[in-house]
Amino acid sequence: MNRILAAATLLALSGTWTAAQAENDSGFYIGGGVGKFNVKIDDIDDTDEAIESLDDDDTSWKLFGGYRLNPYLSAEIAYIDFGAPSDSFDANGSSGDYKVELSGFAPYIIGTLPLGPVELFAKAGYYFYDVDVTADFDDLGGDVFSSSDSGEDFLYGFGVGATFFDHLHARLEYEKIDADDVDDADALWLSGAWRF
Repeated sequence: MNRILAAATLLALSGTWTAAQAENDSGFYIGGGVGKFNVKIDDIDDTDEAIESLDDDDTSWKLFGGYRLNPYLSAEIAYIDFGAPSDSFDANGSSGDYKVELSGFAPYIIGTLPLGPVELFAKAGYYFYDVDVTADFDDLGGDVFSSSDSGEDFLYGFGVGATFFDHLHARLEYEKIDADDVDDADALWLSGAWRF
């Protein structure tokens, strides 16, 4: 009896998932996510070696929208704010704090492999961003260095997702920025999207 009940439950759940999958094979979606961004820079330009390295993480967030061409291929654009990782320094007998703020837009192509109730995916895109670096010395009482710049770098990632209640898609993903001026920059995201 327990086996029959378990089989019936599994069949009902798979039928519900199949209907949700068929309904969401293509179309628009919007969503948002929160994550943890980690950055490591061994030599920060324009600081005259006063600030030699940064190794910190901060909370990040993003908003995104996209279109699923079919169950296997999507195009997406996201606004990503990687927060403001910061650290302290000692230089020439002075100490202080500095932070790096990074935000911008990223268009992606996403490849998806549906596997039963879950989806595995990989993504690749380009990050067009603004970066602001500020530093202050404790004994001077305020910002003594400020730099603003913009750039673009390749980024890629992978993750796993699942759709609930026919339209709500949740995903866990890892993302890495391949930047020349940064030794290591990556993020771990938890996000949700509504598939229309």
